[in-house]
Amino acid sequence: MTLALLFPGQGTQHPDLLPWLERTPACAPVLAAMAARIGADWRAALTEPDRASDNRFAQPLLTGLSLACWTALAERLPTPGVVAGYSVGELAAASVAGLCDAATALALAEQRAERMSQAVAGRRTGLLAVQGVQAGGLQPVLDRHGLALAIRIAPDSAVIGGLAEALDAAQAELAAQGARLTRLAVQVASHTPWMVPAAAGFAEDLAAARLAAPRLWLACNADGVARRDRAGVLRGLAAQIAAPVRWDACMDSVAERGARCALEIGPGRTLAKMWQARHPHIPVRSVEDFGSSQAVADWVARTLA
Repeated sequence: MTLALLFPGQGTQHPDLLPWLERTPACAPVLAAMAARIGADWRAALTEPDRASDNRFAQPLLTGLSLACWTALAERLPTPGVVAGYSVGELAAASVAGLCDAATALALAEQRAERMSQAVAGRRTGLLAVQGVQAGGLQPVLDRHGLALAIRIAPDSAVIGGLAEALDAAQAELAAQGARLTRLAVQVASHTPWMVPAAAGFAEDLAAARLAAPRLWLACNADGVARRDRAGVLRGLAAQIAAPVRWDACMDSVAERGARCALEIGPGRTLAKMWQARHPHIPVRSVEDFGSSQAVADWVARTLA
């Protein structure tokens, strides 16, 4: 009866996300800690594209929202057997696994965002989602335009990153080939070599923080392996900033840990859709599908019964 938790990354935030959060008393402390870092007007800020996609706003926001959701759900759900987080979502997943409390996770999200923004200061970089192109056909395009693989989702689905003008050129070339393309609302080339200085700096931030060994299995972005040793998790949290996220392998590791159902914790339904495409035999939902924490708990109870 293993419950798996999936925590989303940037690009899933929207102004109308999870309206029940502010009505749920258990969420209040985490939401207040988040608002102290990014502003009490965070929901209104989601209507401003430039601010909503800014690393320094989005990463603490996603971390705070996911952990607020979990705070409301934790007492209503069975102990998860395994967790995974997509990009910055890995911080929330690690916190839920026992690495640190919500306040520390928010501080780390802020440090992570600052490191990443500084790594490309003065340059326009970003990410492009590509569907319908096999890995073998995508690599020559990356080579021609000086781009890099950022996230691997499926054999014909990936996210690529690099300089904005190079992404523009690659987007035109891939569109002509019939690829399905989405420019992501992210202002940095996450998970690419552009982030090497950020990964090194964040490793120092993690080493300086008071972090514990996780109690739950965490499927790590950097290699897709499920771990719960402190040293391995810390290495992975830093390494994934400048290396491709192996989300396909993460999903497989979660499934291999015996997941009977998966729940996406945070705004959006992106991870639930990815999971359904890869592991259709294992039920999945997002908390965004429900109007309250109790409705989420009821679905999990029915599914695991």
